[in-house]
Amino acid sequence: MLSEAAIKEIEAIRAKYPTARAALLPAIYVAQREFGWLSPEAYEAVSDILGIPKAIARGVATFYAMYRHRPMGRNVVQLCTNVSCMILGAEKLVDFLKNRYSLEPGGTDPDGRFSLVIMECIGACGTAPAMLVNEDFYENLTEKYIEEILGKYK
Repeated sequence: MLSEAAIKEIEAIRAKYPTARAALLPAIYVAQREFGWLSPEAYEAVSDILGIPKAIARGVATFYAMYRHRPMGRNVVQLCTNVSCMILGAEKLVDFLKNRYSLEPGGTDPDGRFSLVIMECIGACGTAPAMLVNEDFYENLTEKYIEEILGKYK
């Protein structure tokens, strides 16, 4: 299921922590990075490598919003719509993404290029509206700026 490189990375992560459970969050992230999402088999692979119960791995992975539980587009757009971002136009940006890219919140565009995740808070109230594309952070968003940003991602 997991590549040999991912298994070695998880084992190296485990070696840095006093207990296997302490290594669980970064280990699950390795599995998600490898496949783009976390299938039940991914939870099981991580739990087997760390030697922890499968239910613990699944429970931790499903608790946090940063983990994906279904296939996603090649690029994940996480747009904040919390208070500061909303006041500064995030809702209009959601409409822009729907109209320009056929992206519905929680959905993927027809060609699989982008998936849109609405975030409750991205921690950038002073430079709102803000978003992440994969692991890249963007702030002070406008429709034009989003178009420029998304043009970089294939």
